[in-house]
Amino acid sequence: MIQGIRSLPRTVWLVALISLCNDAASDMIYPLVPLYLASVVMAGPKALGLIEGIAEAVSSLLKLFAGVLADRSGRIRAWMIAGYGIAGFVRPLIGFSTSWLGVLGCRFADRVGKGLRSAPRDALIGLSVEPQQRGLAFGFHRAMDNLGAVIGPLAAAGLLAAGVGLPQVFLLAAVPALIVLILAFALPVEKPAALDNLRAGDAQIPIARDGSSKRSLRSLPYWRFYGLPRAFRRYLVALALFTLGNSSNMFLLLRANELGASAVRVSVMWALFSLVAAVLSTPLSALSDRWGRSRVLSVAWLAYALAYLMMGFMPAADWALWLTFAGYGAVTAALEGTEKALVADLVPRERIGTAYGWYNLVAGLFLLPASLLFGWLWSALSPHAAFAFGSGCAALAALLLRYRVTTLSR
Repeated sequence: MIQGIRSLPRTVWLVALISLCNDAASDMIYPLVPLYLASVVMAGPKALGLIEGIAEAVSSLLKLFAGVLADRSGRIRAWMIAGYGIAGFVRPLIGFSTSWLGVLGCRFADRVGKGLRSAPRDALIGLSVEPQQRGLAFGFHRAMDNLGAVIGPLAAAGLLAAGVGLPQVFLLAAVPALIVLILAFALPVEKPAALDNLRAGDAQIPIARDGSSKRSLRSLPYWRFYGLPRAFRRYLVALALFTLGNSSNMFLLLRANELGASAVRVSVMWALFSLVAAVLSTPLSALSDRWGRSRVLSVAWLAYALAYLMMGFMPAADWALWLTFAGYGAVTAALEGTEKALVADLVPRERIGTAYGWYNLVAGLFLLPASLLFGWLWSALSPHAAFAFGSGCAALAALLLRYRVTTLSR
């Protein structure tokens, strides 16, 4: 495992380091947003669901747009710089919002940045490694991303414990965001060889896996969903069902606060979640290189269903809540890298940016109804009903994935 990580290309290492610093900046703020909404802006679960749903839906649309343009132009670094720059600039402004509309505006702009960078970044990783290394590469990237999500909440908890106010904590998140921009400019301008071969608009490239059919890059149906492989489309259907029950993680933080956890404890719990995800992301995602993507992912989705049930029916913020956050971190470690590696397995290389665009579109677009529905169920019925609904969607998605999606490679 260690030797495999060390053998990963420099580009993968650099992208992983960028994600570490970016998540340190983001997660200094992320676990505090629902508490800020509830205690300062005086907004409840419905407002939180609307904010997160709209922000993630817009982000998802832009991910498809950026993925397609990354395929056509090959200018991956430019999209990543723009995305990280926008998010880093607007994210600290949340702490100066005086209404939930202000928070919505900041989260909207933050997700615009995420939308511009995500698909090109995933395509860059997928094109930089061999197929047998994809689980390892994406798992390592997610591990570094989650490590940043450990540093951020712990820094926020330390600042809050020292008496620093929420607006000042938000403002200090600009420091790691600046480091992200510097590292993004350090990304190599040149593209992986596979991408270089696809840049010329008049180049003739194979569409079929056997190389028998060739078409011009300009004539490729970039936006057409039905032009993508059938197995990939089935995978997206299962992913859509899973995402419908996978509302914003901010509801988990709100639930912990409702059960009696303070702002400092919530930040530390989120750091625990991220630490477990960081430690386990690489080995669990790499497991899919040997056991198969759909097998590992279906187990992860079933474990997610169990974690949501535990969170929904937790009686109080005691040791069991800490255990649930840790378990949720393990589940996240298993599914994040595996989901993305499966995308690269199911599509031809010349469509990889577009495929990640569609993957991120589906994963994010369904967060709008997911978050709205979750917030409505919480307010109209109970948090138990909301978490039970999410659990049910995950369980059904796992069954659909296991019996309807066949990977083309492991």
